[in-house]
Amino acid sequence: MVKQMLNIHELFNKMEEEQIILSFKGDITQDLLTSVFEIMETKLVKENEDVKIKKKFNHVLIECLQNVYHHMEDLEEVRVLNLPDVSPNAIFIIRKFGNMHYEIITGNHILSTKVEGLKSRIEKINGLNAEELKSYYLEMLSSTEFSEKGGAGLGMIDMARKSGHKLGYSFDRVNDKLSFFSLVVEIS
Repeated sequence: MVKQMLNIHELFNKMEEEQIILSFKGDITQDLLTSVFEIMETKLVKENEDVKIKKKFNHVLIECLQNVYHHMEDLEEVRVLNLPDVSPNAIFIIRKFGNMHYEIITGNHILSTKVEGLKSRIEKINGLNAEELKSYYLEMLSSTEFSEKGGAGLGMIDMARKSGHKLGYSFDRVNDKLSFFSLVVEIS
């Protein structure tokens, strides 16, 4: 039996068509995050990107990737479940449209029991205007309630505030225990 090769040229063309600047699938580490920030900073300088866009982009990129890094669903739980065809890895994609429009897309597995709570938080954030987001951010900042990951839920609020756009998201059911959470943040 001859192994079918991945058509790299087709993949390259698809990435060009989708205007993907950078993509990664695997284990998210602090070293990887540092490298990605450096790569994107160099890319933005090379592209002679507007200072305001660059600042927004960097802030949102840090929040998005730190969010995945800190909230990649209890990898040990995923490993302990020993589910076939389920990878504890995450994915992120950075796309650019036109002159000053970027999209940061992240995806990772989460426990299905956490879907409703996360969906509710995102819907609340998406339902607020800029002033309400600022007030909500300050309210959460002064809150003494912290999540089990150590934050007060500020990351998503900050992404919406800094990007100026609603957060795009989806939850795809993997099985009874896990779902795959995708987040899309636009920056322009």
